[in-house]
Order: sequence, then C-alpha cells, then structure tokens
Amino acid sequence: MTRILVTTTSFQDTPGEHHELLEKEGYEVIGERGPLSEERMLELVGDLDGLLCGDDAITSAVIDKALPRLKVIAKYGIGIDKIDVEHATSCGLPVTFCPGVNHTTVAEHTFALLLSVVRKLIKEVDITRAGGWERITGTEIMGKTMAIAGLGRIGKEVAIRAKAFGMKVKAFDLYWDKEFAEANEVVRCDSLSEVLRDADVISLHVNLTDETRNMLDAENIAKLKDGAIVLNCARGELVDSSAMVEALESGKLGGYGTDVLDQEPPPKDHPLLNAPNTVITPHIGSRTFESVQRQAGMAVRNLIHVMKGEKPLAQVNEVPIPSNDS
Repeated sequence: MTRILVTTTSFQDTPGEHHELLEKEGYEVIGERGPLSEERMLELVGDLDGLLCGDDAITSAVIDKALPRLKVIAKYGIGIDKIDVEHATSCGLPVTFCPGVNHTTVAEHTFALLLSVVRKLIKEVDITRAGGWERITGTEIMGKTMAIAGLGRIGKEVAIRAKAFGMKVKAFDLYWDKEFAEANEVVRCDSLSEVLRDADVISLHVNLTDETRNMLDAENIAKLKDGAIVLNCARGELVDSSAMVEALESGKLGGYGTDVLDQEPPPKDHPLLNAPNTVITPHIGSRTFESVQRQAGMAVRNLIHVMKGEKPLAQVNEVPIPSNDS
C-alpha cells in the first residue's frame, strides 16, 4: 500500500475535502504533529512513498534515507527553506508547493499585528481581564508610511490594505511589478536601505535565503527612524533576535509584531518573549479555515498528480515526473 506521511497540524485539524481526497486514493496515511526535527524525520522515512510536509527538516540525510521509495515531497504552503531542494533535484525527486493560496490571510494577519501593537491591545485586554481599567493612548496609522520588503503576492495584499487605511506605501523588490505599483501608488525603492529610511512601519515579506537571513540586523535597524514598528509574517530568521531585543529595550523601535520566530516552538527563555512592545503569535498567519482548505487541497492534488505520474499544479524544481509504472 502507498504510504503517505502528513505532518502539518492545520491540515490534520481542519475539516475539508483534502481528507476525502486522500481517503479516495486508498493511501495509508501516517499522521505526525510537526514541525519535525531531522532526527525524527530520519526515524520515519525509508518506507514512505510521499511526504506532505509543513516546516519539517527535510535535509539531504533525510532525502537519502527516504530514497529510493520516496516519490514526492509535497510542501503544504509556500516556504521551502526547510527542504534541501538542491539535493532533492540532484536525486530526481520532485518537490511541489502551494503558491497563491494564503496571501489574503497572511496580509490580514499582518494588520492584526500592526493594530495590536499601535493600540496596545494585548496589554489593554490583559489589564481589563484582571479587573483593571487603564486606558493607554495609542497611535493612528493613517498618514503613516508603510515600507514593504518583498512585493510578491502577500506584499501586494499588504500594500492594498495599507492604502485602504490611508497609509503611504513604498516597497523594495528585486522583481518589480510596475503595473501594480502604479495602480496602487506604491513608491519604488532601489535597496533595502532606501525602503527602511523614514518608514513608520516596515513589513517583511521575503523568502528566507542566505542573502536575506538576518536582513534586519543591528546595522539595518539603526537605519530605521526612532519609534518605527517592525512586522514579520515571513520567517523568524529574517530578524536578528538579539538586535531586535536591544532595539526594543532601548526604545529605538516602537514595537515588533511577529508571527514567526527563529526557533519554533521557542524555548521558554527566548529573549523576544519578554521584550517590551512585542506581539508574538504562534505561526498562525495562514491558519484560517479558508486558507487551510485552499492550501491542503492544492497540496494533496500536487501529491496525487505526482503519484499518478502526472504534472502537479505547482512544482519547485525542474525534475521530470516519472510515470507511475516506472
């Protein structure tokens, strides 16, 4: 029987047709609560035909042990930085993903974080729940400048919402969509330094690569105006955590709203957990019923297509899909 490992928790916890699609194929489904470490992945692979994964550590060692039986790595979502795609490609192993399924949800969560930070909502709720009635003065976002690093699908949705809130928008992206920028009055910046300059809010929406890791370090944080707010619904490793804590404690930054950390789940002594003016959510930016069902449906269809020797809906690497009788 074809054996499939499913690790993403939102896939497993959310009802929808994605479960029916797997059942209809007659696969044996093994469920694990990810994200899984390399050590745990090495324990599981070897007699699996497909991986339907979240942010599990799929290293070269994991891929080597999974072969020759493994036929596909189907990523649930769009972030592939935890998968050794280069090694998978060299081994002829298809890697699929799900672009265009969560941009609305993540953009909405970005603004949930922003409003929570500027209006001190979490602190106010905690005080009121404890029996207090302390009314803290917040700030408006209308008229402020929103800087976006990464004007892809999610960055564009953030820009649209920022304009609806009456914000000025500027952005930096290596692949500039001139038509979108002109239609939505987004000012183009030619570098990260330029987009950081004079920003009231900087929102990160880039992929994690060797070039973007710690892109917001002490040097770049220093380029932000005093009191600026940083938002991160991309990857925790884009931010140097120690530099962020120092900037928050010194008052250089006015707040940090993030859905991601460099360690997930974080240890209890992670420095950002107790940093001032910080709102941290547990990587739930894409976790809505609508988004989960879109992602899960696409991830399952990608997996099924490859298992049948057919072209998937979206593939990361240029690897031929072997016929299912090969």
